[in-house]
Amino acid sequence: MSPQHRPLQPDTLAAQGIGEPALPYRDVVPPIHLATTFERAPDGSLPGGRLYSRDASPAYDAAETLLRELEQGEAAALFASGMAAASAVLLALRPGARIVAPHDMYWSLRKWLIEFAANWQIALDFYAGEDELAVRLQQPADLVWVETPANPTWEITDIARAAELAQAAGARLVVDSTVPTPVFTRPLTLGADLVMHSATKYLNGHSDVVAGVLVTRAADDFWGRIRNARAAGGAVLGPFEAWLLNRGLRTLFPRVRLAAQSALRIARHFEHHPGVLRVLYPGLASHPGHEIAARQMQGGFGAMLSLRVAGGEAAAREVAARVRLFKRATSLGSVESL
Repeated sequence: MSPQHRPLQPDTLAAQGIGEPALPYRDVVPPIHLATTFERAPDGSLPGGRLYSRDASPAYDAAETLLRELEQGEAAALFASGMAAASAVLLALRPGARIVAPHDMYWSLRKWLIEFAANWQIALDFYAGEDELAVRLQQPADLVWVETPANPTWEITDIARAAELAQAAGARLVVDSTVPTPVFTRPLTLGADLVMHSATKYLNGHSDVVAGVLVTRAADDFWGRIRNARAAGGAVLGPFEAWLLNRGLRTLFPRVRLAAQSALRIARHFEHHPGVLRVLYPGLASHPGHEIAARQMQGGFGAMLSLRVAGGEAAAREVAARVRLFKRATSLGSVESL
């Protein structure tokens, strides 16, 4: 009789690399799988279960399995970037579909979404806030996009409520959970159908990999179309990048928790600073989404905040020019302060 063990906590799963395949040499650190193609048997079958790396590769197994477990989904897929992951979701839609997306969202995706909708005969409506989302979903839709907390105001969306509204409208709910990560929020457990991460950010956490990931609640036909979009478009992650991502995931929980603790201290410090008009951080009671964030974010409020300084744009630029620890660079979620 095998011994009974309690389920491992998510931070232990990540730190110990649970989900990595059993290897003949029992490597403590998983190897890098470089093969692009896999041999057939004389009868034409695939004894290794692989055909070509654009479809599936053992290079992805460790990270995909771990992220599937952390998000409590049925399947996960790595992509060459967060934009590639989001694009695969949109390419899985049929012509004539309707998308409802937030007004405040990742700028590059918003721009591409507008262009995609115009070129692919997709109806696109934006919403600002949960009340407006409810109005938009009084009509049928196919896809609802949520980003929470949303850059740069860190607006909070009630995922469970959004899931109810999306389901009533016949739509799938996709949540961009790049900022909270599975450390603080697991959207699939709140009713979302898909969760997306720009793994370039916190999941990798070291400013040396561009990557994306999708995790699905159900490996259904729509998920199959997403995987087909990844394979056909070649939007796959390189083996070395997948290995680096897997390494970064080992320290995900302590990195994100410590960063969130620092963000809360910084937010409280500047909340009453005479040179700051407003601090936007979900962990402050003054933030309009604080109550929802306290309910759906477990153990912290993320590590992103925004300051509105007195004096307008010129003063803001001066502040950015005078910082010492922070690097003036585009991204978020790595060990550096940006």
